[in-house]
Amino acid sequence: MTRLAVLQSNMRTLLITSVLGAALAAAQPSADEAAREKRLEWWREARFGMFIHWGIYAVPAGEWNGKPITGLGEWIMNRARIPVGEYEKLASQFNPVKFNAEEWVRIAKDAGMKYITITAKHHDGFAMFGSQASKYNIVDATPFHRDPMKELAAACQKEGLKLCFYYSQTQDWHEPDADGNTWDFPDESKKDFAKYLEEKAKPQVRELLTNYGPIGMIWFDTPRIITKEQSQELAALVHELQPACLVSGRVGHGAGDYDSAGDNQISVGKVRREWETPVTMNDTWGFRKDDHNWKPATVLIRQLAQVVSHGGNYLLNVGPTALGEIPQPSVERLAEVGRWMKVNEQSIRGTTAGPFPYDEPWGVITSKPGKLFLHVFDWPREGMVLYGLKNKVRSAQLLAGGKVLDVSQRDENGFDALRIDTPATPPDLNDSVIALEIEGEAQVDPSLLQQPDGVVTLSAYMANLHKAAGSKMNLDSRGVISDWRSAGDWADWSFKVNHPGVFNVVLVTSEQKYGRGWDGGQHVVVEVGGKTLKKTVAAGGKQENPSNPYWPYVISRIGRVRLEKAGSYALSLKTSAIPANQKYGLTLVSVRLAPAK
Repeated sequence: MTRLAVLQSNMRTLLITSVLGAALAAAQPSADEAAREKRLEWWREARFGMFIHWGIYAVPAGEWNGKPITGLGEWIMNRARIPVGEYEKLASQFNPVKFNAEEWVRIAKDAGMKYITITAKHHDGFAMFGSQASKYNIVDATPFHRDPMKELAAACQKEGLKLCFYYSQTQDWHEPDADGNTWDFPDESKKDFAKYLEEKAKPQVRELLTNYGPIGMIWFDTPRIITKEQSQELAALVHELQPACLVSGRVGHGAGDYDSAGDNQISVGKVRREWETPVTMNDTWGFRKDDHNWKPATVLIRQLAQVVSHGGNYLLNVGPTALGEIPQPSVERLAEVGRWMKVNEQSIRGTTAGPFPYDEPWGVITSKPGKLFLHVFDWPREGMVLYGLKNKVRSAQLLAGGKVLDVSQRDENGFDALRIDTPATPPDLNDSVIALEIEGEAQVDPSLLQQPDGVVTLSAYMANLHKAAGSKMNLDSRGVISDWRSAGDWADWSFKVNHPGVFNVVLVTSEQKYGRGWDGGQHVVVEVGGKTLKKTVAAGGKQENPSNPYWPYVISRIGRVRLEKAGSYALSLKTSAIPANQKYGLTLVSVRLAPAK
C-alpha cells in the first residue's frame, strides 16, 4: 500500500471512529450530565422547601432613624445607604435568644417541606455562621456567640430534611472589592472583585461545605458582575467538596444544576429545564415589622400545585425576627398548608408536570406513572369534563375523604371526553384533588382545545413566533411573550373548536418587574375565522391575577368573531403600530376566545 493509500485509510478510520464516538456520546449522557441527574434525584422528589431570610437586618426590621425605609427588609442597608460603620453596630444588638432550631425544622416538616434553604450570608456581608474567613459573623460579632447553622444541621439530620445554604457570591455591601455598595465605595475602578472572590467568598463557601455535614444545595444569588469563568469556578468548587450538592441557577452563566425563576415568579406554562421559584408569604423576605400583607393559605397551596404541575419546585419563605422567632402569621399559614399536604401529599411529592401543554380552566394536573392528579381550584357545579385524554381511566377517587367517583368516556364532536361525576360541594376549598388511575403512560391530544366552558385560551408559550430583523421578542421564564417592541413581530396559533358560535376576543397582557412596569397603547390586529379585528391595547384597567398578585394582568377587549362550524382554526396577532420609546412593549400572556353571552 502506498503512503497516500495508508494516509487515506487512516483518515477514513479516524472519520468513522469520530462519527461512532459522536453517535455514542449523543446516545449516552455525559459524565457531568449523569452526575447532575443524580444530584437532582432528592430535589425532584421533594418539590417543596422552606426559604429562610434571617440576619442582622431583622434588628431595624424595615426602619432606620425612626422612619420606615421603602423596600425589602433585608435590603435596608442598601435602600437607606447606611454606612458600613453604622450598619456594623447592628451586630452588637443581635441576640436571638428565642431561636430554636428543632422548632424551626418541625414547622417546616409539618408543612410538608423536605428541605430548608437559609441565608448563610446575604448581600449585607454578615455571616450567620462561625467563619475564619471574616470576623464579621454571628459567633464573633454578636452577644449570641452561637452558630445557628450547626444547630440547624443537627436538627435537619435528625428529622430527615436537607439543609441548604443561601450565599450571596457577588454582592457584599461590607466589602470594598465586592459589588453593590456605591455609597461607601463609589470608585468602581478601584474594586478588585477577583480578590474578594478568592479571599472571602470562596473560603466561606468552603467552610459551609466542610463544617456542617452533607449539604443539599448552595443557593447563590444575583450574579451581576461575575464572569462566566468565575461562576463555573464556584460551581466546580461546590461539586469538588460535596459532589452530591446542588448549585442554584443564580450562580450565573448557566453554571447551575437547575434554573431559578425570578422572585415570586410563577410560570404560566411548562419549563424545559428543572426549575424552582422562591416565593414570599407577605411582601418582603427579611422581617419587616410593618409588613402585614399576608397571602392566604389558599393562594400558597394553589401556587404550590401550579409550580409542581409545570415541573418546578416551590420554595416558600419565612423571615424570622431578631429574637429568632418565625412570625405567627407564617406559622399559621404553614400549618394550614401542612394539613392540606397530609391528605394530598402523593399529588405533589415525586410528581412531574401534567401531560397537557396548558392548564385547565378549573385548575392544574400533576403526574406519576399510571396516575394523574387533578387539582381542582374552581369546583364544577354539575360534574367535571376533561377533554383530550386518550387513555382508558380505570378509576377516579377524591384524595380528601377517599370517595370513589363514577366516570364515563366518549367522543364528543371529535374530542375525547372524560366525564367525572363529582359531589355538589368540594371536599377542600383550597384545592380538591381527584386521583385518576389510567392504563399506560399518559397520552393526550396536544392541540389547543376549546374547553368544556366554551373558552379557547391561546397561551403565549404555545404561539409560533415570527420575528422581524433585529427583534428582541422572546418568551421569558414565565412563558410570557416579552420585548414585543417591533411592529414587524407577530404570533399565531392553531386550535380546535367543537362548540362553534360567537366569541369575544380578549388579550391578556402582564406587568413586568414585579408589578412595577407595563406599557399599553399598542395597535393590534387579530385575524381569525376570516375576520379582521383592530384595537388599541388598554392603557390601564389592571385586574388582579389570583394566582400571583405580584404580576397583575391587564385585560383588553378586541372584538367579536363568529366561528361557524366545529373544526380547526388559526389565529394571528400582529401589531400595526407600537408607541415610540416604550420600555417593555407588548407583554402577552394569552389571547382568549370566550363565548359571547
